[in-house]
Amino acid sequence: MPGDATPRGSHGGSRAQQVAAEIEARILADRLPAGSRLGLRTELISRFEVSPSVMNEALGILRERDLIAVRPGPNGGVFVANPPPQVRLGGVDLWHQGLTVDPEQLFEARAYLDALFPPVALQRASPEDVRAMEWALHDMQAASDDPRAYLDANMRLHLAIARASRIEVLVGLYQTIVSILGATLTKATYVEGSEQLRRHNLDVHSNLVAAIREQDTVALEKILALHRQDMVRIA
Repeated sequence: MPGDATPRGSHGGSRAQQVAAEIEARILADRLPAGSRLGLRTELISRFEVSPSVMNEALGILRERDLIAVRPGPNGGVFVANPPPQVRLGGVDLWHQGLTVDPEQLFEARAYLDALFPPVALQRASPEDVRAMEWALHDMQAASDDPRAYLDANMRLHLAIARASRIEVLVGLYQTIVSILGATLTKATYVEGSEQLRRHNLDVHSNLVAAIREQDTVALEKILALHRQDMVRIA
């Protein structure tokens, strides 16, 4: 029998879940467009050395996530359906699934608000607001091995700045955007060789918090210009 005699893999999760993750990783790493052919089901069974039942379960996982389509017939096989769009943010590659809009549009809306809130927060932030920013910044600095934790801390930092502005209607909108991005994120990885970029990103956010804490409007203007450069779309 193929190598799937045990129901659990050595790295956690069922063998079917591992196969599904490996297929997804290939789609993401190779940036395969919709319609790309991954192979026949029998070819995938042989490639991954699993039983037909395990492969069927793996393909079912990917179909439920709208990542693949299985087509019958002579020209059939397993095809890429709708690969999740990728966005690069401050040295972190992000993939989202289940959105009805391009995630870049949400990040652009968030970026606009990220530029709007700090000047107001500088004037209105309480000591408690600044402490919330500093805690989130500390969590960003501690997330050297966890890109998802880094992103979560980043969003908490900017949400703390938003709340410090006291512009409640826009804060509510910002909270909605952050919640959607967090709920639909399926994968986050640090960009290879991006250590210097992440250090720069951390410096920008550290200086952003410092400018708000010290009510330094000149420094804040310069930092916001640097902050706007952190998001890049991956073609």
